[in-house]
Parts: sequence; C-alpha cells; structure tokens
Amino acid sequence: MSKKDLLKEVVKHIDIKSFDSTPIIDAMRDMSFTSRDTAKATDILNMMIEEDDCSIILTLAGSTSAAGCMQVYVDMVKANMIDCIVATGASIVDMDFFEALGFKHYKGSPYADDKQLRDQYIDRIYDTYIDEEELQNCDHTIKVITDSLEKRPYSSREFIKEMGKYLTQHSVKKDSLVQVCYEHNVPIFCPAFTDSSAGFGLVLHQWENPDKHLSIDSVADFLELTRIKMEAPTTGLFMIGGGVPKNFTQDTVICAEVLGKDVPMHKYAVQITVADSRDGACSSSTLKEASSWGKVDTVYEQMVYAEATSVLPIMISYAYHKNEWKKRTKKEWSKLFDKK
Repeated sequence: MSKKDLLKEVVKHIDIKSFDSTPIIDAMRDMSFTSRDTAKATDILNMMIEEDDCSIILTLAGSTSAAGCMQVYVDMVKANMIDCIVATGASIVDMDFFEALGFKHYKGSPYADDKQLRDQYIDRIYDTYIDEEELQNCDHTIKVITDSLEKRPYSSREFIKEMGKYLTQHSVKKDSLVQVCYEHNVPIFCPAFTDSSAGFGLVLHQWENPDKHLSIDSVADFLELTRIKMEAPTTGLFMIGGGVPKNFTQDTVICAEVLGKDVPMHKYAVQITVADSRDGACSSSTLKEASSWGKVDTVYEQMVYAEATSVLPIMISYAYHKNEWKKRTKKEWSKLFDKK
C-alpha cells in the first residue's frame, strides 16, 4: 500500500457535548465491577466541580489525545472543569500542538508491517498512524519558537505558554488544548518536556547556540506547581494513566512540607488506568498506596481499571450535562506567575 492509502482515514475526536450520558452513568451506579467504579469516579469528579474552592488538576499520560479524546480535554477547559494540567510532552506537543499546526492522526492497524511503515516514514501508536515528516515539521516549529525567545532557563509551563501565544497567530486548527489553555489562563506543565517532539527542536536550538541558549528547568516546574498547591484551599486530581504526571502532581504535597508549608493532602482523586499495581511502579500504584506517602486522602478516591477512551467520554459528558461547572469560579492559575 502507498503512504497515501495508509494515511487515508482520519481519527475523529469525540464531542461530549453532542450526547448526554447521564442515563448511562446513572444505570452504572447500580451495576457492579468497572461499571460501578466508573459511576463512583464520575460522582467524585462532579464533587470536585461542585466545590468552588477546589482546584482541579488534570494529569495526562498515554495516547488518548491521539486516539480521539483531544476535544474532551479542550471542552473540559472551556467549560471551566479544569484549572491546571500536568502531562507528558507527547500529549501536548506530538499530539495536540501537532494537530494545531494542521496535521492529523490516522486510523491504522496494530497488525501492520512495521518495517513497511518505517520505509514510508509512518509512525504507529497501536492502531493509530502519524506522518513522521509532519512530526518533524512540528519539531522545527518548536525550534522557530525557541529561537525567538530570550536565551535563558524556562519552566515547561512558561515555554508552553509561548507555544499557545504562537498558535494565536499561526494555528490552522483553532481549538487546540495548548491554545485554549493559553486563552483561559490554565497552566500546562510537562515535567518530562524533552521526551517529545519539543526535545528535538530544543536540541537543534542548543546545537546551533552552544554558548548561550534556551533550556527547560524542571525544578522550576516543580516549584511552580507546588506554589499552586500551596495557594489552593483544596485540590482534586483527575488522572488519565500514571507515570511522571501522576507522581509529579501528587508530590507537591510533600514538596510543600519540605518548604515548611502545612498543606492538606489532595482531597479528591480519580485515576483511570489499566496498569497493575503489583509491579510497584509509580504508574500503577493505587491511590490508597499514595495515601501512605501523605499525598492523597482516601475519603474521596476511586481507581477505574479501564482503557481510558472507553470510559472517559461518558464520564465527562455526564459532568458536562450536570451543569455544575457553570457555577464555578475561574481560578486562572497562570496569572499567579505573572506577579513580580
């Protein structure tokens, strides 16, 4: 098959506003197993939204954005359900910023001949394809942004804000998460930012500017996110997958303690994952385990063992159609860092 034939069917992002999942979640509440867990997790998310003092932090790991959930996260921000995002670099750059530039993800097959895909410069995420040439365009766009900025250390939050600013002038797709967060003052943190297309653009920038260049300061990320935790009266975590975003966000409680500040554990926590907790990895540690570290309270917590694209849309459609988000005060945490 030709490259054109392989990159034919575009992945379409689900619109949670187009359907009302309330009857489904209400029915699941009286079922068992993952259904009941999903309903309980949705109720906890709605409790976060209802508590006006609660700052809700979305953590993203994995490839749900490429798989059709990108608009879900955008709609959560636009509906004031999310106050801060902590994500992998791939979720923000290779998937969201990538599509903002006008590129697409394509429906593929997990049984494809990967050697053939490599020969045609097609990257595969399970059953999703990406055009590597377009991805390298994304890499070089990051370099263009980098070259335009003052050569000094930046937190990832600070750099992603510049990406959002760039998109206000240059985006092809206007409804990207990076741009919407920029416009709504919702900060995005990527503690492992260079593990993405951004890394290639930044490396190229430093290669060409060995003596004085821009760099990403992950310690500044940790301090900035901890400042939000210290300022917020209450926090709730809505976690897709695990990994660095999950652990980094939970650790803000401990970091605040190290700084001599007495802050409460994260009051609410929901995690959607397929990871097994028995291998001891932070990606798969349960929320109850996190409580032993002083990170998450166990009164309002729920693990949902499901592949996120299968449950996330109905959970967020439920929260959207309950309309509690219309009563929330905007937190606009990005403005915290504009203060001198």
